[in-house]
Formats: sequence, C-alpha cells, structure tokens
Amino acid sequence: MKILLVLSFILCTHLAMAQNAFEVTIFDNDDHKPIVGASVIVTGTNLGGVSGLDGGVRIVNIPPGKQTIQVSFVGYETVIKIINFPLQSAEHMVIRLAAGQELEEVYVTATRSSRSIEDIPTRMEAITAEELGEKAVMNSSNISMLLKESSGILVQQTSANSVNQTLRIQGLDGRYTQILKDGFPLYSSFSSGLSIMQVPPLDLRQVEIIKGSASTLYGGGAIAGLVNLVSKEPIQDEPELSLMVNQTTALGTTANIFWAQRFAKTGFTLYATGNHQKAYDANNDNFSDIPRVRSFSLNPKFFWYPDDDTELWFGVNTLFENRLGGDLHVIENDPEPMRTFSEKNLSKRVSTQFNLQHSQASGATLTFKNSVGYFNRGIDVPGLHFGGSQVATFSEGSWSRNGENSDWIIGVNVFTDHFLEDDPSSFSSVRRDYSLLTGGLFVQNNFSLTPKFTLESGLRTDYNQHFDLFVLPRLSALFKANNKLTFRLGGGLGYKLPTIFTEEAETLYFTNIDPIAFDGIDAEKSIGTNFDVHYKTLIGNNLTFSINQLFFYTNLKKSLVLEQGPSDNYFFNNADGPIFSKGIESNIKFTLSDFILYLQYSFMDVELLYNNINKQKPLTPKHNLGITLMYEKEHSWRIGYELYYTDQQFRNDYSKTRDYWVMGFMMMRELGRFSVFLNFENFTDTRQSRYQDMISPPYSAPTFSEVWAPTDGFVANGGFIYQLLR
Repeated sequence: MKILLVLSFILCTHLAMAQNAFEVTIFDNDDHKPIVGASVIVTGTNLGGVSGLDGGVRIVNIPPGKQTIQVSFVGYETVIKIINFPLQSAEHMVIRLAAGQELEEVYVTATRSSRSIEDIPTRMEAITAEELGEKAVMNSSNISMLLKESSGILVQQTSANSVNQTLRIQGLDGRYTQILKDGFPLYSSFSSGLSIMQVPPLDLRQVEIIKGSASTLYGGGAIAGLVNLVSKEPIQDEPELSLMVNQTTALGTTANIFWAQRFAKTGFTLYATGNHQKAYDANNDNFSDIPRVRSFSLNPKFFWYPDDDTELWFGVNTLFENRLGGDLHVIENDPEPMRTFSEKNLSKRVSTQFNLQHSQASGATLTFKNSVGYFNRGIDVPGLHFGGSQVATFSEGSWSRNGENSDWIIGVNVFTDHFLEDDPSSFSSVRRDYSLLTGGLFVQNNFSLTPKFTLESGLRTDYNQHFDLFVLPRLSALFKANNKLTFRLGGGLGYKLPTIFTEEAETLYFTNIDPIAFDGIDAEKSIGTNFDVHYKTLIGNNLTFSINQLFFYTNLKKSLVLEQGPSDNYFFNNADGPIFSKGIESNIKFTLSDFILYLQYSFMDVELLYNNINKQKPLTPKHNLGITLMYEKEHSWRIGYELYYTDQQFRNDYSKTRDYWVMGFMMMRELGRFSVFLNFENFTDTRQSRYQDMISPPYSAPTFSEVWAPTDGFVANGGFIYQLLR
C-alpha cells in the first residue's frame, strides 16, 4: 500500500511538472516548413529556447500564473501568446510565423525566374524602392549616387570638364559592366558615354546588380557584372502622380514628374525630367568643377492587357542634353585673351522598347522583345571635333517555364551595333565606322535537388561576323544550411567585343586614335568565380543582424589596351598578359526598432600583368569602407548619416595619392502627401584641389590632373515631393 502511495505521488508530481512545461513547433506560414533557430522566451524570466531541426522547442519549470510567451525569428512577424500555467492538459502548440516587412521577399527580373532573391543561386543585390527614394533625395538628376555607395562599385570620373563618370565593378573598367533598362541592353559602346550621368532615378522601382560574369542571358559585355534598372509599372487601383523639385547650392535645379495609372485593359506611365545646371567653380580657379548643363528627358510607356494571360507594353526613352565645361570666361561668354578653352558635349538619346508576354495553359510563358536605340554625341574643344551616331538593336524570343522544383528558359537573341562617325577632322585622318552583328542561343535551368540545395546551370553560344564563335558555360549553386545560414558558389566565362570607346580614349577626346582592325584584334575574354556566405539572426528580443561575405576572382585575357604609335597616333592592341581582379566584400546590417546601421568594406586587388607593367591598376583604391546610420519612422521622419573612406591610389605615373574621408547627412519629413528634404553631401568639403593643383597652364590649352577624389566639394540640396495622387 505504501508503495502505491509513493508511485501515485511521483506520478502526480510528474504531471504537475509537465503542465508547467511548454512545448511548441514553429512553421513557416507560407511553405509550412519547420523554422530552425526561432527564439521562444518567457518574458520577464530567464527561461527560453531555440527551435531545432524539426522546429520544436520545449521549456520547463515555468512559474505558475499568466505568462507571456514571445516567438520570434529574423524576417518574420513576432507572435505573442499569453498562457495560464499550470496548463489544464499537456497540450502541444503549433505556431506559424508570417513573413515580416523588415526582410520582405524581393523578386528580381534580371535572372527571369519566379524565385525570390534569397532562393536564386546567382548572387544578386537589389536596391529597392525605399533605398531608391533616399538616393533620389541626394541626387535626383542621375543614378551615380545610388551606384557608387554600393560596396565593390567605383564611380570613376574620366573628365574634369564634362564630369563624365564610368562604372567599375570589382575594379574592372566600365566597358566590362552591362547596363540594362528593364532587361534591354540600351547603354553599350558609343552610347555608354555619359550614360550613368544621363539616367535619372525617379521612375525606377528597383535596381538589380549581379557582380561577376553574367553572360548566359544577355551575351557579351557582362564580364564584371550587370546592372538592371527596373522601371515602375502601373498598379490596379493605385494611381500615382508625383512632382519633385530639387535645388542645390552648386547652382543646379531639377524638376521631375511621374504619372502611372492602370485601367481594366490598359495602363501607362509617364516620366519627365528637366535639369538646369549653371557652371560651378568649387576651388575658384576659373574652371568649372560642374559643367553648365541643360537637359530634358521624356519617357512614356503604354501597357495593354487583352486577357489574364497576355501582357504587352511599349516604351520610348528620350534625352536631349547640352553640357558645356571649361574656362568660366568662355562659358559665361566673357572673352578674355588666352582664356579660350572649353569642352562642349551635345547628346541625344532615343530608344524604343517592346515586350510581349503570353502565358500558356501548360504553365509555360512565351516572350518576344525588341529595342531600337539611337545615340548621337558631339564633342568640341578648341580646334577639334569628334562626333557620330550609333544605331543599336536587340531582338529576342524565349520560352520559359517555372515549376515547383525546376525553372527553364530557352531563347535566341540578335544584337546589332552600327556606328557612323562624323566627317574626319584633326581628331583622326580616317573614319572609325564599324558594324557588328551578333546572334546567340541560350538555355538556363534552376533545379532544386533538395529543399536545401539548388543548382543553376546555363550555356550560351554566340556568333559574331568578325570574331566567330563564343561558347559561354555558367554554373552556380545555392546551399541553405538552415533558415539563418546560406552559401553560394558560382562562375562562368565572358567576352567583350572591341570598340574604340574605352576610358583611355575618352580622356583623349578620341584624338588621333586609329580604327580597330577587326582582322588583327581578338575579343577580350574572361573567366570568373565568386563565393559568398550569408548569415542572419535575431540578437536578444529586438536586434536583427545580417552579414554577407563575398570572395571574388576574375581573370581577364587579351584585354584591349591603347598604345602610342611612332607618329603621335594611338592604336588598340591585345595585351600580352592577363588582368587579375580579386578581393572581398563585407556587408553587415543591424536593425533595432526604427534604426538601421549598415557597415560595408571592400578589398579590391587589380593587377595588370602585361606589357611589362606588372603593377596595380591606377586609380583603383584597394580599401574602401562605408558606414551608414538611418532612422526611419514610417510616414514621418527619415534621417541618415554616411561616412565613406577611400584608400590611397596610384596615378598613371605610379605616384601615390593620399587617402580621404567623405561625410554626408540627410533628413526628410513626410507630411501626408507633401514631403520636404534637405541633404548635406560631403559637408567636410573633401576636394582633390585641396591636395594638388587641378590644372596646368597654358590656360588656352590646359593640362588637367587625373581625377582620384571629389572635385565639387561640399554641396547641399533641398526640395520637396508632392504626391498629387497616391
């Protein structure tokens, strides 16, 4: 009898303890998979646990009474349950977490997959609408600001007068980066000139960046990577009509208007911008550090939705610009003896985009797209003129199908590029006309071998009439160790067709440069790979943390180099050795309530191992550091502070520059439909002219220093955004 009483007491005690325990299994609300690493805590105590591989957590010895149970995981909405202990029964609870706004899934278009950015083996970065809004406040006239503040990307100024800038990814020249607009290659060869200075950001919904070879879908030119500028589209029942006006202390005024509206079967977007910039001299040397600019752009786009399975859109992009830099006496029409130098750039861009997409009953999608681009540019300096027109076309037909475990895309596309130079002048004794025709076949597949492992494979074959056949395989892999830790490894081959439009030729105004002899020059070729690790977690109850660590390597062969001939002429030749670009990029993000802290660092080691150079690439800093702190209160305040460090660089004569820091501060206040903003860019007034002379006489034919630091110094700007429809 005593034994039975003891056993009964032990059993009752065990049941009581069990009823002061809490067992829960945590699932993703969308895919119903267990969430590994979710945090479960009993608030006000030191009790808690982390979910295991099955999503389960068990917490024991919970004090009697009402207790608050908090379940959270980075990227998901926190769930709070109030439970009275001891439990009436030893029940097992199931909690499903919904994706939160902080890490809302981002879908990219550059890879043409239905997968989110977190599920694509190709490493991608996306600058979303919210970030674009911040960068537009800092610079509403072009996209240079939003690109140069991304890790591993340099925006290199190539002209002291026109302030032309080129985009370098991982230290490689701008011609190795392909810039797309809605998946259309509109900025290549001659039309790449002034490109990032002539693309405003206000009609963009997203900017997608792939670093490393990305040639499977888009062909040659993407050796360093690609940037896809994704335009806004009309949304059903959400019309948008907004006006933005921006004024700078550097004497620049920009006005933008954007209108988007969708009806039952049709829709449209309309974007227009005008920029009026006076010549600005930051260092009082009577030469412009920002040229005088008069530009106007108009981009209408029309949509038609004949049925639920078909979408057609047609867009036109136009830009007309007059850019005049140099001696202020010339710009302001105030003639003075021996003060006669100026550089004038007149440019026109007109391009069309056509896209037809039809979904079939089988789940497959047929797409046809076409673009025609026209670019005309004239460069005038005293006694010299260079100019010409480029007509480039792109046509593509593709079939794609996105399944549960496998995505396919198969297609064919054709590129044409025709350049016609103005009549020869003292720039060159012969014309540099050319015509290129390239056709390509491509196939790409994403296959999920397991829920944790996805493989992306691609193969492209291109044929050009001058350079014959290019075979470009590509392979990427994604491994999700758990919901916190992800690994990516990828690589592929690339190529670039040679033209005279390089950074070196631009700095010479294309003076005395011989035409490229296609029968004596090889195309530039590359092999590249990158590996990255991404980790995200929740620290404590409210602090989210994520880090992405990237390692990259590119081997560029037969690079096109400009050499000087015996009679002061210049000619292009293939280098007799490789260019190696290797390094790392680190991106860290902390989020606490309304505060976000970004830390970024890049190490870029670019070696020129040809023509007995065997040295680092000039004007390419090895170390770059960025720190950004943002305070964002939805529909209220947006305040940000930025700090950027640039390491020492080599000039072309291999003398060293100094390193420098740049700071910025911005704030924006939203008042219903009306928002006002104020931005202080480079408020410590870091300028290259503080460290060296920028110009050497004679002033009628001056020599300009290489640009390795900001030239315009401290510039403040402010303005307003008015949402007429929202």
